[in-house]
Amino acid sequence: MKLAFVTTMAIAPCLAWAGGSNYGVAPGSNPNFAGKVSEWPVPTPRFARDPAIAPDGSIFITVMSGNKIARFDIQSKTFKEWDMPSGHRPHGLLIDKQGMVWTTGNGNGTIGKLDPVSGKIIEYKTPSGGGGPHTIVITDDQSTLWFTLQSGDKVASLDTKTGTIKEYASSGGPYGLSIDKAGNIWFCRMGDNKMGKLDPKTGRMSEVDMGRGSRPRRVATAPDGMLWVANNGNGKLAKLDPAAMKVVKEYQLPGGDAGAYAVNTDGAGIVWVNEINLDTVVRFDPNTEQMRVVKLPSTGVGIRKMAVDAQGKLWYMGSHNGRLGVIE
Repeated sequence: MKLAFVTTMAIAPCLAWAGGSNYGVAPGSNPNFAGKVSEWPVPTPRFARDPAIAPDGSIFITVMSGNKIARFDIQSKTFKEWDMPSGHRPHGLLIDKQGMVWTTGNGNGTIGKLDPVSGKIIEYKTPSGGGGPHTIVITDDQSTLWFTLQSGDKVASLDTKTGTIKEYASSGGPYGLSIDKAGNIWFCRMGDNKMGKLDPKTGRMSEVDMGRGSRPRRVATAPDGMLWVANNGNGKLAKLDPAAMKVVKEYQLPGGDAGAYAVNTDGAGIVWVNEINLDTVVRFDPNTEQMRVVKLPSTGVGIRKMAVDAQGKLWYMGSHNGRLGVIE
């Protein structure tokens, strides 16, 4: 296990607030944040990625190239793995309130459901039969999963009771997504430099132009309803008002054009974002109007998604170096 601590960098005054996400477990807050970082090597470091929090506090990750799901027990600090069906290549995942693990089968165009107790796995085939299922979120009532189909240029829903999947055509290689407080689905159309919005009640699509070269990659929903977007193309963190359908403000990240990537928010309004070309994570506190740069203890990390647990701790997975980490 390795440890690291943070440095602090002030930024210009701003008006912002931040908060939750839609990965199954409501994120908490950590008023005693110290900047301590701990890391553990995963048993199969074959493009391990996308951590998610389970209701019992354990951490699940996908091992995309290894075609596995892994669980990290936070008490014993040990891992357990499950093999996924041939060709599944899990990309994103989340765990519902019943402890079922839902995955995006990026390799075979399916959504997977793993029961970690019995080991039983069910796959639900997308209507198009492919499309590169990517990032996945869940509604508060746990009735519906929403996910992006990056290569298929679609977003889709899955009814968790029936397994029925419905697809909605879009463009720009839909990537990260989140659900706003009105229940609309927001997704990053990275190739179009736009944020897409789907009203699931009507099926109507609309969009917000994020600016030339912005390449929005991932998005998280704040407690006050604002959206925070990581713009991979210009290294900026953008605050988007979903009701007004416009970007309120942008903040240049410390690394400049270092590849803004994963973004998430905690229950107290703290925004977390990383720059994938650097071995750091940025903690933005809108109350103090500061960015704190957390230096990670290892190199060549490659964070692609981060998750906040019920205690407000931030979990990340180094897809390049095969190390699971937590910042607290």
